[in-house]
Amino acid sequence: MSRRKQSNQTGSQSGAPAWMTTFADMTTLLLCFFVLLFSFSTIDVQKFQALIQSFQGSIGILDSAGVLIETDDFATDITDDNLSMRQMQEMEDFVKLQGILEEYLESYDLESDVFVTQESAGLVLRFKDNVLFDSGKAELKPRSKEILSDISVFLQNPEFIKKSIRIEGHTDTVKVIPNLLYPTNWELSTGRASNVTRYLIEELGLAPERFSIAGYGEYHPVAPNDTAENKSKNRRVDIVVLRSTYDHLKSD
Repeated sequence: MSRRKQSNQTGSQSGAPAWMTTFADMTTLLLCFFVLLFSFSTIDVQKFQALIQSFQGSIGILDSAGVLIETDDFATDITDDNLSMRQMQEMEDFVKLQGILEEYLESYDLESDVFVTQESAGLVLRFKDNVLFDSGKAELKPRSKEILSDISVFLQNPEFIKKSIRIEGHTDTVKVIPNLLYPTNWELSTGRASNVTRYLIEELGLAPERFSIAGYGEYHPVAPNDTAENKSKNRRVDIVVLRSTYDHLKSD
């Protein structure tokens, strides 16, 4: 009898305590809960990068060596701890310029024909083609020269004087009436971008090394070419003040 009791006592003490099973179940459920929360969350990449870089070289948690930050369109090797701060300052400057330009356009009742927007490449100042040009032509209208003259003042603000600028010409799908200068929409869109650029440089004195030109014809629409209204949106010239990360003309 004593041996049987001793055997039962020994068996009850073998293995993990009973409370460990409950604890393990609870821990697993908590892990699943936090994984679920993370799957529903969104991460602000810029703020996350700024947070990580704030630790680099400051309290010894992370090395201050370069890290590779990849985005949809580029990968850049970051070795300067202040790069994120520069990017944040650039964003603030762009928002500031957008507000100033919108006030200017509103004061001259131009907001329906010219508008300002932020895109991944930078700050876009978008002109409907009839603001700058007559139909099928690439010669600047007299009124358009006044508008470009005012816009050039903003482009030479201290915050933007070193920013590169890309002038983009776009058309709709209606084929241009062929002539010696503009046999297709390709030449028309490029000619319009070129004439805007030449006026900003030759007449208004902006630095030529800041500029690049692109003629996209009908192939970069902002709306379907299915109605007259949508086609008018696609006939446009964009002045793009490039962000530093999209600036292929120079490196900061």
